[in-house]
Amino acid sequence: MLRRSGDHRYRRVVMHVDLDYFFAQVEERLNPSIADKPVVVCVFSGRGGDSGAVSSANYIARSYGVKAGIPIYRAKKLLQNTDAAFLPMRRELYEEYSNKVMEILRGYADVMEVESIDEATLDITEKTGGDYAEAEQLAARLKKHVKNETGLTCTVGVAPNRVVAKIAADVAKPDGVKIVKPSEVESFLKDLPVKKLPGVGDKIAKLLNDIGVETIGDLASADLLRLSKLLGKAVAEYLKLAAMGVYDEPIEEKQERKQISRIITLQNNTRDVDDIARQLEKPVQDLLEIARRNDVDAEALGIIAITKELKIITRSHTIRTIPPKDELLRIVRSMFKNLLAENPEMMLRRAGVRLHNLKKRSGQTTLTSFG
Repeated sequence: MLRRSGDHRYRRVVMHVDLDYFFAQVEERLNPSIADKPVVVCVFSGRGGDSGAVSSANYIARSYGVKAGIPIYRAKKLLQNTDAAFLPMRRELYEEYSNKVMEILRGYADVMEVESIDEATLDITEKTGGDYAEAEQLAARLKKHVKNETGLTCTVGVAPNRVVAKIAADVAKPDGVKIVKPSEVESFLKDLPVKKLPGVGDKIAKLLNDIGVETIGDLASADLLRLSKLLGKAVAEYLKLAAMGVYDEPIEEKQERKQISRIITLQNNTRDVDDIARQLEKPVQDLLEIARRNDVDAEALGIIAITKELKIITRSHTIRTIPPKDELLRIVRSMFKNLLAENPEMMLRRAGVRLHNLKKRSGQTTLTSFG
């Protein structure tokens, strides 16, 4: 017997947030001169030339047929008559932006599950009181907050469960919001191609298409026994529930965060240590408040430096516990001073601070421990 996962079919309000063409968008943010060009972020194999694959592409590049996963040489052929920017992937930089966005999103969620570096699912039932009109307003506030703090756009889907919310976000890309109320779930899903369901790739889509299942509506009305023989019982039951719009796996914070960070664009390119330290006072205070709110300590303090040439440099310093604000700023200033002394020509465009190797605090502490 097919059972719904949960007995509260439409009681929850779930939000899925997806950062638009994330890696390429970060590169545009740091170098606005390429924003009106095809931008392709690549994973080069190290074998020389154009060996490797595309990791991310902006929508201009996508309009030429470039997409994640295709070989770099093929992307260059598709964009041969353009002024496309082909850039190496800078994972650490993207992780810093992701950390910042995820911290913002947590402030809008009852519970949040990070799905990947650029996606998260939020249970917002209590935040909204189950009201979809309030959920739409919350989505608008969240998008504005992310844009103001990071310069990045994101797409939001809101629905009664995580699967429908993810599909809603997918159809609203880029920079959109799609609200699917409980009464709209069936009509929203029924005419979408079956491949829109999370978990349905090319292979499963072909198997379903071959038996006449083209849309999610077709799948919802398909015979479960037939699907089980074709795909296996577990997959068939998931797809059937998902297509009916009632797959209701809970949102869970799956793992503790290992780091928290703040990174800013400096007012001017500079190597003035005092100026850098002054501009980092607010980010440092933000980190201390986050650590306090989440009852965590740290065993390491790091700095992030991004040069005017957009090169990323990091340094780390071992600490026994998070020091008071003034002491933390002193350490940060000293780390930047040493870094710049080692690199006499270096000018910084962006700077940041990171607390990592996080752990839950033991024993009691006072608020003044955090400055």
